[in-house]
Amino acid sequence: MRLNLNESSFGPSPRAVQAIQRALAEVPRYVTADQAQALRAQIGRIEGVAPEQVLVGEVLEALGQHLAIGGGGGEFVYSVPGYGALVDAAAPFGGRAVEVPLDARLHNDLPGLAAAVGPRTRALFVVNPHNPSGTLSEGGAFDAFLREVSRRTLAIVDEAYLDYRDDAARLTAARLLREGANVVVFRTFGKIHGLAGLQIGYAIAPLPLARELAARGVGSAHGLNQLSVAAAVASLEDTAHVAAVRQAVAAERRQWLALLGRLRLRHAEPAGNFVFFDGGRPHAELAAKLLERGVRVARAFPPYATWLRITIGRPEENAVARRALVEVLAPAG
Repeated sequence: MRLNLNESSFGPSPRAVQAIQRALAEVPRYVTADQAQALRAQIGRIEGVAPEQVLVGEVLEALGQHLAIGGGGGEFVYSVPGYGALVDAAAPFGGRAVEVPLDARLHNDLPGLAAAVGPRTRALFVVNPHNPSGTLSEGGAFDAFLREVSRRTLAIVDEAYLDYRDDAARLTAARLLREGANVVVFRTFGKIHGLAGLQIGYAIAPLPLARELAARGVGSAHGLNQLSVAAAVASLEDTAHVAAVRQAVAAERRQWLALLGRLRLRHAEPAGNFVFFDGGRPHAELAAKLLERGVRVARAFPPYATWLRITIGRPEENAVARRALVEVLAPAG
């Protein structure tokens, strides 16, 4: 079982599947500008921003490259261990990573991140909920942090996992963007929407930056395909499917946390579709033994050498994974 990449075992919306099937007839055709504009407008209505502020496609890496090229490299501040796609994309163009360790609760260290922003900083990159810990930064302190930092540099918030929260509309940094803050928000269809194989997501950005990126071809119709556009449109419409997946993951997450509690394993407080916990033994050993039992878990995340990240799958998958974990951690003899 692939419980290593935080994909959704629940799959896409049935309406998205039907849309993909209908779109097969259009595969010989390029996506038109009108199709791309319609998807941007749909996202804009949901997010409360102008369609021109929406960039659809594989945008994260393109933004990292754009910022590094435009700033002679510069510095990119982010949390470690963490998802570093934007930082990695900037590196070939002179971008330098400024790494800030997570705090003791495995949250983004907001004071540490703010202190790391300097005159050479091109962007601050925050994943919220964080990956791999799953912890959520929220409330007035997080809003104040983003407002203050965004006055000094571009604040980029990757909210790939925020849809797993019932109160995502209250928590999203898009609220600050709508108020005029220098903030970019990323979302993906590869998590709760179950469309990882179609490689589609989007960003919403301040209008000047969105126009700069669009002028470079980022988010244009030429970077999209018929199947992903059709699936995205249908999946956004099927809010009932998203809510059902959210509810199912939350129920399974409670089961995981109950087991970790019984096993007395230290763990982060998860807000996404995965758990991150200390197995008490080297990652390679635990991962190998779980794989022998058919459970593939995520890679290691140094310096958390004994910690595991396991995706929350369907109930039957989780039952197998939890049973395997108990077996692996059982005392010898």
